[in-house]
Amino acid sequence: MEIPAELRYSEEHEWVRMDGDVATIGITAYAQDSLGDIVFVELPSVGRSLAVGDGFGVVESVKAVSDVYSPVPGEITEVNSSLETTPENVNNAPYGDGWMIKVRVSDQSALDNLMDAEAYTGFTAH
Repeated sequence: MEIPAELRYSEEHEWVRMDGDVATIGITAYAQDSLGDIVFVELPSVGRSLAVGDGFGVVESVKAVSDVYSPVPGEITEVNSSLETTPENVNNAPYGDGWMIKVRVSDQSALDNLMDAEAYTGFTAH
C-alpha cells in the first residue's frame, strides 16, 4: 500500500502535505481501501477555522459513513469541489486528485504530533 515518504499522517488516517504554511489534507490509501468504493464526499466552506481534531467533512462509501478530522489548526483556504461530482478520486488517487482541503496552518508545531511514513507504516500493520 502506498505511503508517500514526504507526507505526515494522523492516527485517524489523514495525510498532510506542507507547502510553505499551507497544508493539503486528504485521507490515506489505507483509509480509502478500508472504506471501499467512495460514493459521496461532503466538504466544508472556505474560510472556516479548524482546531486539531475538528471534523471537517464526511466520506460515504458503500460500506460506511466516516467523519474526516483536521490534523492541523488553521483556516481553510481551498476545498476540492471536484469531489462533489467525482468522489471516486479519493479511491483512485488519494494523494493526488483525491485531496480534500487546504489549510493555512496557524501553528506548525502541530506537525510534530503526526507520524512520518515509517511510523504510519508500523501503525497500519496492526
